[in-house]
This record gives sequence, structure tokens and C-alpha cells, in this order.
Amino acid sequence: MVRPEQMPPVSHAPGPHAPAPQAPSSDPSNGAIYRPAAPTQGADQAPPAQAAPQQQNPAQQNPAQQYPPPGWAQQNPAQQYPAQQYPPQHNPAQHNPAQPNPASPPGPYPPAMVPPQAHAPAQPPPPHAHAPAQPAPPQPPIPGQPSADPFADLPWVSDGTPTAEEFARRRLAKPAEPTATMGARAMLNKTAMGLVRLAPGKREQEYKQDVEMVRRNFGGLRQVTVVNPKGGAGKTVAVLLLAMTFGQKRGGYVLAWDNNETQGTLGMRAQQDFHARTVRDMMRDLPVFRGSQGRVGDLSQYVRAQGEGMFDVLASDESATAGEMLTAQAFGEIREIVSRFYKLIFVDTGNNVRAQNWQAATDATDQLVISMSARNDSAETAARMLDHLEQSGRQRLVRQAVTVVSLPPTRKDIDLPAIQRHFAARTRAVLMSPYEKLIDSGEPIRYGQLSANTKDAWLKIAAAVAEGL
Repeated sequence: MVRPEQMPPVSHAPGPHAPAPQAPSSDPSNGAIYRPAAPTQGADQAPPAQAAPQQQNPAQQNPAQQYPPPGWAQQNPAQQYPAQQYPPQHNPAQHNPAQPNPASPPGPYPPAMVPPQAHAPAQPPPPHAHAPAQPAPPQPPIPGQPSADPFADLPWVSDGTPTAEEFARRRLAKPAEPTATMGARAMLNKTAMGLVRLAPGKREQEYKQDVEMVRRNFGGLRQVTVVNPKGGAGKTVAVLLLAMTFGQKRGGYVLAWDNNETQGTLGMRAQQDFHARTVRDMMRDLPVFRGSQGRVGDLSQYVRAQGEGMFDVLASDESATAGEMLTAQAFGEIREIVSRFYKLIFVDTGNNVRAQNWQAATDATDQLVISMSARNDSAETAARMLDHLEQSGRQRLVRQAVTVVSLPPTRKDIDLPAIQRHFAARTRAVLMSPYEKLIDSGEPIRYGQLSANTKDAWLKIAAAVAEGL
């Protein structure tokens, strides 16, 4: 019997098909190296060649050998990853977790032994690989849907440089909430020391709207003509109060012109000036203003300034023994001169609708105002005048007219509803002028002496007139 220590040593030679174990080499050209799995294949990378069959880990075959070999981490990263660019190219398609690559199986990926010859050579990065990211273009607004940002459609500069549109945004900002400045609400705002801020009431809002209507730009010279063939219908008072209201709210460039064919009373009801010249004097000196000659200082010698009223008056001849009547040509020449210095002209007319200057003033009218008292005779005369204007082809002027009815001290024995119905059907608006003792006295009218009720009523009338301009 042979004892174990007497048996010959057995040689563990490798079989004919088993590969001989080899120690890992630090030179990647001599054998396989240890590397993680290749990154997910992107759109801009060449697909890698098919990897060789996976071999058994050499560290398990020879436990005594250290794996990976010393100095493996100090090798050139470009040699460790011959199929990957260095530095790695950023590809949004590979690193977007919301859109995984369906061609790659889910990780984790174990390390694989892949020969370096199986990978494609490294590709140079494209020229736009490190270009700065461009912002996404603005999306067009959806039709019919309001935008949350009113400035979203403005052009934008990508580098952050401010633009003129951005600078102009401060003017488009929402204005502050309005606060009451009139009446009991204004008094409460003052006594509350900022703790309470009440909005304007309905009356104050209407007042501000009327003022804005009077102050708006009319786009050129405008003429307002006040007509009624009946004497005592309030034409002169209407011209003065309209000129005062527009002068107070607009700030000048307003003229009240007495176009009466004979003796008018506009100069008598207005404030007196340092001179008493009339339109007759201006007609005599028309060559001074013809052509490019004539200045505002020269015109002030023929018009009468109204001080606090902030308008001027061109009076008619105040002599009862006046000579010839004004013609249509004379009216046109005077209007051409005064239009150089005024933006708004109020014309007071006489009682003869067949006069040439009456017809010329009506043809040059932009807004017609029909003045009457709350009496049947005054209203009937105005109605017949409207028939004459419509028959002479001035239907549009009649439809856009504003009717002003002056009320007496008492409404006894007047048929006001009938007057309102008739002229409301023929003109654009019918407004009431309250009774004012100063006006009824026949004395010169001053704006500061009028009652608040009269000022508010004529502001409403002025706003209705401005709406037609």
C-alpha cells in the first residue's frame, strides 16, 4: 500500500481548450483591461463594435494576484476609454431622465472585459459642442385668450441689454386708485389721515368725464354757431357761457364772435377792455393782416380780453346808425384771420336767416347749437328754422345739433315736456339751463359770480358740444 507522502507530484497543466492564466499588464495593448460598461449610445456617437465574449475574472482564477493592477488609476483617461471622448461630450438626450433611451437596458451595468480593438476611434467634438445655449423663441399668444403679462409680445434682447420698450413700460403701468376730491368723501379722506381712502362718487366721476371731454384735442380749428331767429332766445348768453366754460377748462385760444348783421349785444354783456373797437374797425384794417403779416399783438387791438374767463370777444358794431351790413365775403376774410390765432370759435348770429353773413356762418359750422327759452313762441321759431336748414340740404347739421332750453324762475304755464320731445326727435341732445339771476339782470357776466348749479349745467352742455367736435 502506497502512502500519500510517497505518491509522485501531480502536475496541473492546462487542458487543450483552457486558456493559460495571464497576469494583467499595465500596457493596454498586451491584453484586456478593467473598465466599466460603455455609456449609452447617443445620436452623435458611432455604435461600438460587438464586444468579445465575457471572460472569467482573473482575480478569481488567481486569488494571490492583485486586481486591478497597481497604477491602473494613473493611466491616461483617453487610453482607458478609447471609445469615449475626453472630456465627455454633453448630450441632452443621454442625460435627460424624462426621456430614457429605449435601446439601452436598465442599469446597473457590471464591468466588462472588452478588448480595446473592438471600439471605434474617438471622434473630435463638433464645433457647436460648447456653444452657449440659445433661449427658446417666444411662443405666439393664443387668439382670444388674454395674456398674463401685457409686455410678453415685446421684442427681447438675449444678452440682457435693456430696450426702449422696457424703458417705456413705466408709462403703461396701472395708475393709482383714484380718491375722492369733492364732497363728503373728500372731507372724510382728509380727516382720516390716510387710514381711509374713499373712491370718487358718481357725481365726481361724471364731472371728471365732462372735463376730459372738453379738454380733448379736436384736431384743428372748430366753429360752434348758436342760432335762433327769435330775439331774446338766449343766443348771446349761450355764446358767453360756452366760451367761459371752454376757456376755463382748456386754458385759452377761445374766441366769442358777434356776427350780428346789425347791432349786437355780445360786447355789452362781456367785460370791457381798454378799447371799444369792433369788427367794423377790423374790416377797415384788413390789409394789415393779409398774407403773412399780422401778429397776436396786432389782433389784441380789436378783440376784448375777458380776464378770468380766459377767452376773447370780437364785438359787432354797437351803433344803431350802422352803415352797410356784413357780407359773406367779409365773414370769410375775418374768419381766415382769426383762425390763425384761435382753436375754437363761438359765433353769435342775428335774427335774419336770409342775411349773407348768417348763411356763411352756418356753412362754416362744425357744431350747431339751438338756443331757446322755455316758451312756445321761442320753440316754434326754432322748429321752423330747422325746417329751413333741412330744406336747404343741411340735414346732417340738424341731426348733430345740441338744443339748449333756458328755464324761467318758475315752470308754471310752460309746456316743457312737449318741447323736449320735439327737439329730442330732431337733434342729438336736449339740455336744460337753470335760471340764474345774474344772467336775467342783463349786466356783464363774470364766471366767478355764477352759481355752482349754473357752472355744472353749462359744463354738461359744453361736454355735449365737444362730443360733436
